[in-house]
Amino acid sequence: MLPNREEILRSAIFKTSRSGGKGGQNVNKVSSKVELVFNVETFAYFTDEEKAQLKIKLQNRMDSEGLLHVVSQEDRSQLLNKEKTIIKLIDLLKKALMVQKKRKPTKIPKGVIEKRLKNKASTAEKKRNRKVVDF
Repeated sequence: MLPNREEILRSAIFKTSRSGGKGGQNVNKVSSKVELVFNVETFAYFTDEEKAQLKIKLQNRMDSEGLLHVVSQEDRSQLLNKEKTIIKLIDLLKKALMVQKKRKPTKIPKGVIEKRLKNKASTAEKKRNRKVVDF
């Protein structure tokens, strides 16, 4: 089960900075880029197995201290970027906690095998009939 928005807000740290891109003169004076820093280890919502799974799946996105960083700077508004970082974090956690079903290998049906062999035989027969017979 995933944490909701309020639980993430209680445990996450938000950092703001100036964002590049569009915004005109506003870009130089408003900190609209938002970085969400999330510590998986101290978050009490997950079990130990879930924490281990998150660490393995999200190890490329974590820094050396085990903190998960999510950045958003698409919008000119700091509030919208903050909401987007929360949505991105929930999506990341959802994908990382999803357990993939084990694949069951299936047998090739007998009808498919017979059809393939009939097709091979008919192709061989066609080629045999094309041959010029020597007397």
